[in-house]
Amino acid sequence: MKYTMNYPSRTIMSYKERRRFLWTLFLGALAILALTVALSATTLSRLRFTELAQESTAVARLRCLSAVSRWEKEEIWTETRFEVLEAEKGLLPRLVTVRMLGGRVEHLHARVDGVPVFRPGEEVYLFLWETAGESYAVLGWSQGTFRIAKNPQTGVETVTQDSAAMPVFDPQTQQFRREGIRNWPVELFRERLRGALERGRW
Repeated sequence: MKYTMNYPSRTIMSYKERRRFLWTLFLGALAILALTVALSATTLSRLRFTELAQESTAVARLRCLSAVSRWEKEEIWTETRFEVLEAEKGLLPRLVTVRMLGGRVEHLHARVDGVPVFRPGEEVYLFLWETAGESYAVLGWSQGTFRIAKNPQTGVETVTQDSAAMPVFDPQTQQFRREGIRNWPVELFRERLRGALERGRW
């Protein structure tokens, strides 16, 4: 996990401002130390496309509406709300919340390698995992996140997997590899997805 702390630069600070700044810096440093020890190493084990499709609770095309980060038990968590545009697997309500580790609260920014970050307005395909009584998470983090891009000239939509840009550990070869779906037409992606889901039923 990586953290950055950003403070406004001031030429002149009063005694009260200096004291508040030092306390904020001290508490922030303690939080960084605790969180770094707990989550210093992040290794993603490779999940194949068929495994993502078959092991996920739900798969859908969604539009990001908002994201809110907050402190919970000395960790920063972000809850992102999505509108469901098209469900390919599972029974989903019109709005779903995805809860993932990391985020920004005031001057403290916590980031876990491999955990996707979403921007309001963007559309994605997500492979979701749900546990009883909790919000959804993204199965395989970056591996279960597929960003949709639209060519402004042609209007053609393509899909790119987040893990295509980062190394993922393959337990069979015992090596890190960069692989994933890049710039697939949406129609091809949906065809492969439905084929993988169909195979999982037999």
